[in-house]
Amino acid sequence: MRPGIPGSGQALVDQGQHRDAHAGGGAAQAAQASLARDQRWPWWPLLPLYPYGRRRTLVRELIPAQLWSFEQLQGIFYVAVPIRMTVARVRGGLMLYAPVAPTAEVCRHLRDLEERFGPVLSIVLPTASGLEHKLPVPAMARAFPEAEVWVTPGQWSFPLPLPLAWLGFPRRRLRVLGDEGYPHSADLVWQSLGPIDLGLGRFHELTCLHRPTGALLITDALVAINQDPPEVFEADPTPLLFHARDRGDQPLLDTPEARRRGWQRLALFASFLRPDALQVPPLPQLLAQAFQPGCRQARVYFGLYPFHWTASSEEAFRGLTDQLQVAPVLERLVFPRAREVVLRWLEQVAGLSELRWVVPAHYSAPVPASAEHLQALAGLIRSRAWAPREGNWAYLARLDDLLLKAGVVPADPTT
Repeated sequence: MRPGIPGSGQALVDQGQHRDAHAGGGAAQAAQASLARDQRWPWWPLLPLYPYGRRRTLVRELIPAQLWSFEQLQGIFYVAVPIRMTVARVRGGLMLYAPVAPTAEVCRHLRDLEERFGPVLSIVLPTASGLEHKLPVPAMARAFPEAEVWVTPGQWSFPLPLPLAWLGFPRRRLRVLGDEGYPHSADLVWQSLGPIDLGLGRFHELTCLHRPTGALLITDALVAINQDPPEVFEADPTPLLFHARDRGDQPLLDTPEARRRGWQRLALFASFLRPDALQVPPLPQLLAQAFQPGCRQARVYFGLYPFHWTASSEEAFRGLTDQLQVAPVLERLVFPRAREVVLRWLEQVAGLSELRWVVPAHYSAPVPASAEHLQALAGLIRSRAWAPREGNWAYLARLDDLLLKAGVVPADPTT
């Protein structure tokens, strides 16, 4: 009997199941479309970093009812690492430290926190030089029009030195950290790292201890690099799988081993730009591997893969630790002639007896810490070679030499 004719019971069941499946599939597609809209970031062309116009956000409660982490990904050519906004509970409401892209998804989670703990009182840009931290601030300020906006002194823009109001910062609510005091002084203790002259502008970072939790909030100065892929990659592991390969004509295979290998390589890229074990293959070899079957799609850059690992990335990754350290790329390009500035800041924050945690804006958080930990780190920095020139550091050293020779960066950045 034909489907749908009385007496054909199985046909009616099959037809009903087909309709249910179709309806369920439509609902799932609608939910995905709604989620994509909630994760839309329209200002990505101003800083065209992966994942461009769609910013998925992982929200984690770091310390119950006190600190929350809002994590997104950012990078170039799938060299993506986590970037974090920390939300801190303060008296009367919330502080946003180092904002991320304020998508509808981010704002929805922040509204939920406001309902429980009070309004967003302040938005803090704690660095003078980090464009990835600066760009989201005007949009975040528009999303929370009652919040004060605090910025680190010495803000600069390139290639034109534009006033902050021209960059979208709200003139009437704008405050300068230090020059006009500090927000939430009853709950926060502020410390300054820098300023350090970079030639085109300056590096300056304002860190703060959240006294109710003992958590030191920092931006870029210190990191603790996850030994396993961060959770934020769960929504889309493509960057991990892309860099887990050895050739451009290899497909993306999603296995735990591939994810670990991909993460190790991403961390090495982000730390050293061009690790010692990495070479760029010649152009004929690169093109020969491109546009092969299974790789003719934008997701894998059509098989273009300008990386060749001459040695084990796992072995090179062992040099990166999940303990607090100065980010290698900063040590060699920002701090190479400013070790004493870093040490003075470390000694200042090591004097904070309430210190229990460090929450950086990148990689792992929260990281257990104490005055003894930071004193030990300062001692290690004093005793070891600073801003090395060999091995994984060689490429960064050549870049620094080039910038120094060209007069882009000063020989003495602390004067």
